[in-house]
Amino acid sequence: MEQTHTESITQELKNLRTQELKNLKTQNSISMFSGIVEECAKVVKIVKEQENLHLTLTCSFVNELKIDQSVSHNGVCLTVVHIENNTYTVTAMKETIERSNIGLLKEGDEVNVERSMLMNGRLDGHIVQGHVDQTAVCTAIDDADGSWYFTFKYDFQPEMAKRGYFTVDKGSVTVNGVSLTVCNPTQDSFQVAIIPYTFEHTNFHTLHIGSVVNLEFDIIGKYLSRMMQLVG
Repeated sequence: MEQTHTESITQELKNLRTQELKNLKTQNSISMFSGIVEECAKVVKIVKEQENLHLTLTCSFVNELKIDQSVSHNGVCLTVVHIENNTYTVTAMKETIERSNIGLLKEGDEVNVERSMLMNGRLDGHIVQGHVDQTAVCTAIDDADGSWYFTFKYDFQPEMAKRGYFTVDKGSVTVNGVSLTVCNPTQDSFQVAIIPYTFEHTNFHTLHIGSVVNLEFDIIGKYLSRMMQLVG
């Protein structure tokens, strides 16, 4: 039964690649997100196939999903490749596994999920691409009389900072797919304030000191850094 399920996913992937090649001939498309997490999906199965990970999850909107649809998982944009029995499957490649916390997931874990934006409404968070830049580690969780301050530390690299991989006070950052406002940034750390609603409706309520999270730095900062490099 395990082999049959894996073979089914593999066939779906082959069909998807064929369709993507056809689509590239007629259109250019990109998925974007807002960082406003819809809910937490639950990981029900993980299958490793060569360098890929097939993640099967369940959530309340499975029946609304379609094959080839983009969904953010902890801030990682992944494509739906299989839908069956109120579950859906996405596939993470080697680069994604190495750059994010996707490879650390276990069956039963909660994952922040968000479907791609519809370009006919408000942008309640900020522009999120679903391309995780690196991971960070939670180093402190402080109570703030009903809310919480989470502190995260990441690997600071000067060359990457020149390209916009850093945080600024009151700027935006995406943590596990959640659009948040930066507080007290240092060279290699920052804080975010988490209100009860966000704590309860995202996987922030599962985080502890030592938890690894995904970071996506603000795309506007990356563009500005690139422009400064080009114009001197």
